[in-house]
Amino acid sequence: MKRDGRTLDHGTLETIRTMAVARVREGERPSEVIASYGFHRCTIYSWLKAARGRGRGLKALAARPATGRPRTLTAAQERQVFRWINGKNPMQYGFDFGLWTRQIVRELIARRFGVRLSLASIGAVLARQGLTPQKPLQRAYQRDPAAIARTAKRDKAEIYFWDESGFRADAVQGTTWGAKGQTPVVSVPGQRQSISAASAINSKGAFWFATYAGGLKGELFITLLRRIVRGRRRPLHLILDGLPAHKTKAVTQYVAGLNGTLTLHYLPGYAPDLNPDELPHTRGI
Repeated sequence: MKRDGRTLDHGTLETIRTMAVARVREGERPSEVIASYGFHRCTIYSWLKAARGRGRGLKALAARPATGRPRTLTAAQERQVFRWINGKNPMQYGFDFGLWTRQIVRELIARRFGVRLSLASIGAVLARQGLTPQKPLQRAYQRDPAAIARTAKRDKAEIYFWDESGFRADAVQGTTWGAKGQTPVVSVPGQRQSISAASAINSKGAFWFATYAGGLKGELFITLLRRIVRGRRRPLHLILDGLPAHKTKAVTQYVAGLNGTLTLHYLPGYAPDLNPDELPHTRGI
């Protein structure tokens, strides 16, 4: 198996070249020497020719610094590019597009550093800084938890997060052992059993729940709201999703009639990270 010298570092190659030429000068055959190192047989002759140069000798076999075009951006500038991109949005820098592309990064570098790079060079800069193209997670922008917290503090209210869930008891179907050709019979319930539950939790771990049958309708939701506000001494701010039953006209009228005792805040269409009552560990999952 032939060895590719390009896989070795410069110091190792320099040592091999020097040792190989020295062995040939001591009387070994070039073909045998180069074969012992696993290189192509023609390689040794270029090394011998270089070492025969007048006034050069083995110095001609020394490793040389790699040549190449120097980087246009300094290391400090590349780190600045990372700070511009990581956790930021192109619109923060005056662009109309909300996702980073190599074209936008190139334009930003040209604006800030006055340097115009190719798209391939931009890709290399991003790779050196550990930045990779990724599909972003979507988070609704119509949410302001800080504003809710300020309002609740002003009203000296409690904040609870509300959610509903359903539970169903089905027979577990698996496999069992039986005589060949005689299928075993297992008794199972004839009807599915199900129950629904609504729960609310606050940041201090206080927990409230209620169970009910079937789906949630507006009138049933009002009944549950009456239960959760019963006996409370402080106003209640309830954060919940936009389920249609939560937004019926009857619900709106009921809440308005409480004169600030209960306030409903609706989350965007998809924001489970804002509702701890949707986290698996709060449901024992």
